[in-house]
Amino acid sequence: MTGMTTVPGSLILDHVSFRYARTGEDSGLDATPNPEDPIEDPMDITDLCLHVRPGETVLLCGESGCGKTTVTRLANGLIPHYHPGRLTGGVIVDGIDVPRTTIDALAGHVGSVFSNPHTRFFATRVDDELAFPCENMAIAPDEILRRMDGTMRDFAIAELADRNIDHLSGGQQQRVACASASMTDPAILVLDEPTSNLDVPSIARLRRSLLTWRRQGRTILIAEHRLAWLAGIVDRAVVLHRGRVHREMSGEELRALGPEERHALGLRATSIRKTSDARAELPAHAERPSCAEEPSWTVSGVRRRYRGDTRPALDIPELRIPDSRTTIIVGDNGAGKSTFLRWMQGLDRHASGTLTSPAGDTLSRRERLRRCFTVMQDVTQELFTPRVIEEVAASQPTEDPDEAMRILADLDLSDLADRHPLSLSGGQRQRVTVAAAIASNRPIIMFDEPSSGLDHRHMLQVADQLRLLASRGRTVIVVTHDPDLASLARDNMVELDAGRIGG
Repeated sequence: MTGMTTVPGSLILDHVSFRYARTGEDSGLDATPNPEDPIEDPMDITDLCLHVRPGETVLLCGESGCGKTTVTRLANGLIPHYHPGRLTGGVIVDGIDVPRTTIDALAGHVGSVFSNPHTRFFATRVDDELAFPCENMAIAPDEILRRMDGTMRDFAIAELADRNIDHLSGGQQQRVACASASMTDPAILVLDEPTSNLDVPSIARLRRSLLTWRRQGRTILIAEHRLAWLAGIVDRAVVLHRGRVHREMSGEELRALGPEERHALGLRATSIRKTSDARAELPAHAERPSCAEEPSWTVSGVRRRYRGDTRPALDIPELRIPDSRTTIIVGDNGAGKSTFLRWMQGLDRHASGTLTSPAGDTLSRRERLRRCFTVMQDVTQELFTPRVIEEVAASQPTEDPDEAMRILADLDLSDLADRHPLSLSGGQRQRVTVAAAIASNRPIIMFDEPSSGLDHRHMLQVADQLRLLASRGRTVIVVTHDPDLASLARDNMVELDAGRIGG
């Protein structure tokens, strides 16, 4: 690939190696990584070559921590201009030599959409957010308004123009993020796990956004674990493994992969699977017979109305949650699922309602704080210690280093025990918080999107751990949009619709 002529709208990585800077270590662009050295960080990349042609849609896939996010950061200039480290090789984006320019010079050439859209928002109102990138580029006000009209129409967000972004659902926020990324008319769009916290209708709308970009002739690079929604969109799939290109194939070849070959590559399903197909992959202890009259936790009279809203965000007269079982809570973005978890945990002072244990004890809000453990959707909010092993030990009722290491080993984290949690990939951070929840030994353990950012193998591990927790006497509540995880882990399922129990 060396010496290849650059073409507008193309993305070229020419024998690129990048090693993230470690604490207390110098970094620079002129330090040359040795391709023969073992990769110390799963997100490092070595001697990677990739050419994305103008107008092509390319999928980056592979196991968690294989380097997908690193490639997206190279494409949008976050490496080396935000994330320091040792970089060699050529990175050319839309004809621009990325290491030798400034990140603001890339703004009109590449747009980015992240798994958590909040990481790219700067304004409080939707229309202000759309205008912001154009204002930074000193685009004339009349032209900004013209672009806003067209972009809001393309992404079906005109009715959200004057809304507060914080009051939107996750799916609505992701649509706003896609629209904002389009406002500078970039030739290249880069997306990193954009569906990680989206429901099925929101994913369908995101799919329409990608189709809009394809019709406009834009180049798209997308790192993703959930593959089924990309059928018919992806021109080429690039499978990464330990920071290197392991395999390339067309979109049709990706869809044609058999289960064994797909799983060996660390890939999730490329089409919607039947529940029976997913459950066949569970270990023997996972299937548990249900009892007609099993003990339950009883939720009564839960009601929560936010200021300015005409209807309550939660209105649950009664809900029975089977003890020592896994209950899956599903529903569209904005249905009240996360609000329910906050009430269960005792974090919401303004919601009414009671929780009664199987023994008949009513738990106060303070007691719920002590007896529940929640793994939040944004796991970075609950990672506090400088080492992974300390994160797990901090959750234990009585510190037990051997047990903490066993939990890490069960989740493929033992090699990362001494790493800082925030230095890990998104999927690895997710598994660290799952490990901390397991170590807590609290009677109710709740998870908000625990399979976010996880590949097939690690999603199976988390599903196995959820059901193993239940088999050991824990009551497990899981909020998810992931149909694979729901099929694998559920004993009981509850659907929330506009804050109420659905049919």
